[in-house]
Amino acid sequence: MGDRSNFTMSAAARPEAVVCIPTFRRPAGLRKTLASLTAQAGAKNFAVVVVENDGEKLEGKRVADSVFASQVLYGFCAVERTQGNCSAINTAFRTAREHFPAAEFFLMIDDDEEAAPTWLAGMIETARSSGADLVGGPVVRRFESDAPASLRKHPLFYSTITRSGETAVLHGTGNCLIRRRVLETLGEPMLDPRFNFLGGGDMDLFTRCQLAGFRSYWNAEARVFETVPAQRTKTRWVLRRSIATGAINYRIDQKRYQGRSGAAWLALKNVISVAIAPFRAARALLATGHWLPASHPLCLSIGRNLAAFGLAPTPYQAANVTLLFETAPDSAARTRRSKG
Repeated sequence: MGDRSNFTMSAAARPEAVVCIPTFRRPAGLRKTLASLTAQAGAKNFAVVVVENDGEKLEGKRVADSVFASQVLYGFCAVERTQGNCSAINTAFRTAREHFPAAEFFLMIDDDEEAAPTWLAGMIETARSSGADLVGGPVVRRFESDAPASLRKHPLFYSTITRSGETAVLHGTGNCLIRRRVLETLGEPMLDPRFNFLGGGDMDLFTRCQLAGFRSYWNAEARVFETVPAQRTKTRWVLRRSIATGAINYRIDQKRYQGRSGAAWLALKNVISVAIAPFRAARALLATGHWLPASHPLCLSIGRNLAAFGLAPTPYQAANVTLLFETAPDSAARTRRSKG
């Protein structure tokens, strides 16, 4: 459970939108994120909820508290002491709903991102005009160091959705809007904590939204800008993150397909991924001219098959660890049950 700062909502404060920001050891980044929200044009009736996920240093909380105390933004900071991105996001959306019962729209932006000046107004207007339950927008990467063309063309660093309009499913909470009815329908926990250190809790969430029949829309103009640190431009990090994405895809499929028939389909899907990965890699190589983007389909297949054997990458378990592999007891148990 999250520890809330002292906060009393004024009777006159009835924001229609709440921006949620989970933060972990990025105080400078958080300050930039909050500054970008103070510069929003055309959207004034909103609040901000920051969730500090570092219960020891509390660097983000101090930044957030100082900004709210200055009254340039209206909101509060909560502390979620259970570490993990999903736990922090769950606390952010839950406390936002509780504190702002009149709010209809709940948005999220990360603490390494800055919103364009018309971002918030654009996301809300898109939700209203389209009637969509969820709205997403592009995350534009800004590299701290010079990034080669091979990185800029890699699927990890650009959105696969390029035009505004209805889309089957969103793919990231780094730039999204979710209506209250979606949160209330999905219940708790909104993001599955089993994805805390693997990543991909947002992909799992949006897959569940699609299966539940919620409509998603994309606003190509509602941009946020992410700062990519130099560490994430290294070839090793990129390859390992691609493998982790494959494991995420398998875990999401594993939740969806249960029983013996589900296990058979998962095994078949993994075999198919191995068979078609070289062809997808060759196509990517022809399209980009670089081996690194072309490696992505191969790494996805490797990640899927490692996850099938209970080996789960945990790139977010510690700041100084880029990739660990651990046996996943819950995955192993489900595999045993599916085999009878």
